[in-house]
Amino acid sequence: MDNPPSTVEDYLATVSPEARLALEQLRETIKAAAPGATETISYRIPTLKYERPLVAYSAHSDHYSLHLMSPSLMKDYHEELLAYTTTTATIHFPYGKPLPTELVTRLVKARIAENEVRPKRQGGQS
Repeated sequence: MDNPPSTVEDYLATVSPEARLALEQLRETIKAAAPGATETISYRIPTLKYERPLVAYSAHSDHYSLHLMSPSLMKDYHEELLAYTTTTATIHFPYGKPLPTELVTRLVKARIAENEVRPKRQGGQS
């Protein structure tokens, strides 16, 4: 990607129709769970922030990802995440299967709670 996306819409315009549909559903689920979050592009992918980075998402050739950014929550939800491929702080969802919206909602709300508890960095930066 020579010109990195500057908006979420720019990012979504670069992915396949199947990926776009999946990411739009994931995006709406995240936004519904975190109505106070702001959207931005960070590390070339859509990222939502609530006091600091909250979650991000991205498209890949055979799956799309929810970047939870919290190894501790990944451990807390380990049993519920067994049906998915995961990394330290990311969940991979296969295209063509229903998004587990209730699980995503709970994960996003848990991330909000984490962000609210963590002290803000000095200088107003997060």
